[in-house]
Amino acid sequence: MRGKCSVEFMSQSVSRRVREFHRLFPDYQPTPLQSLRQLAKKVNVDKIWIKDESFRFGLNAFKVLGGSYAIGVYLSKLIGVDEGDFSFELLKSQEYKEKVGNLTFITATDGNHGRGVAWSAKVFGQEAVVFMPKGSSKYRINNIKKENAEVVVTNEYYDETVKIAANFARENNGVLIQDTAWKGYVEIPTLIMQGYSTLIDEIMEDLEKQGESLPTHVFLQAGVGSLAAAIQGYLITRFGDNRPLTVIIEPHNAACLYKSVKKGDKKPHSVKGSLSTIMAGLACGKPNILALEVLRDYADFFVSCSDEIAAKGMRVLGNPLVNDPKVISGESGAVGLGLLIEILENKLFSGFKEKMNLTEDSRILVISTEGDTDPDHYRNVVWDGKYPSR
Repeated sequence: MRGKCSVEFMSQSVSRRVREFHRLFPDYQPTPLQSLRQLAKKVNVDKIWIKDESFRFGLNAFKVLGGSYAIGVYLSKLIGVDEGDFSFELLKSQEYKEKVGNLTFITATDGNHGRGVAWSAKVFGQEAVVFMPKGSSKYRINNIKKENAEVVVTNEYYDETVKIAANFARENNGVLIQDTAWKGYVEIPTLIMQGYSTLIDEIMEDLEKQGESLPTHVFLQAGVGSLAAAIQGYLITRFGDNRPLTVIIEPHNAACLYKSVKKGDKKPHSVKGSLSTIMAGLACGKPNILALEVLRDYADFFVSCSDEIAAKGMRVLGNPLVNDPKVISGESGAVGLGLLIEILENKLFSGFKEKMNLTEDSRILVISTEGDTDPDHYRNVVWDGKYPSR
């Protein structure tokens, strides 16, 4: 690992601390890890597991893990306690109210992260303002408003909306809780990435309880790359050179990590334009600079793919083979499984399959990061066949 960036910020001691923090929430439960046994047989691999994040705190997506931890740590520092000692009894105390006062947490989002920040702010007795890019789903907007947050839809795409949120926070004495890092803004994004470690820690705990071996491959979708890098860092610090192979997946029109790694100059490179894709949660043109370092140094494969791949994953998960569980997965959540099936079954990608060492002994983990966060669009794909496989 000489010359590679440090991933100690995702160490096992950090992951344990984060997991204990999330256990403080009354509604905390690990989300299901499902085994797609019949699908694995059909595509001739040993195992396919899928982590279903649609059950996370009733919010239909994983993102709340990061926002809640970042806000929790921020508040803990204000009142001078360790986040491990933070409690909901403390939130109701006069001491908390006097030391913290009234805060407003600010963020930009395509939907899931903003809902998680709004929910967390409400739980902690604070306010939230959430900026969303033009064209955002009305359903996602309304779900954020239901968490008592103010929602501002801009006339810009995602990356410019992030700038607007950052400026608003600075000018209005707000606290920016953004899930991407740039020069001069790394502390909160680091906490958010650490918050995501609960997800992969739950997976490893489930596999151990079931007596299962470590996955050989992990398919990780990426927008700015925060989740993918968090999981990558966890796997490195826990398993070292024995870790699974990792495959990083982005939409064709928003493949900023793919572009940055391909350039080979160790600099972040942006993707311009509308970033048009049905994978709204992955429609990000600028990589998280911390995530890029981790993924550039440790990830094994980078893939950009079309919307049809995500749509196929949605249909397969929603219409499983007999005895396999049904998983309701949104556009950004299903792309990992869609890509896996495409590589395994499409002869055009036989060379890629061989390079990835996908064999009958492979044990593959995919993560459904969201449920049907836009139900109308979900039905357009699954019921009406929008974005058919080519």
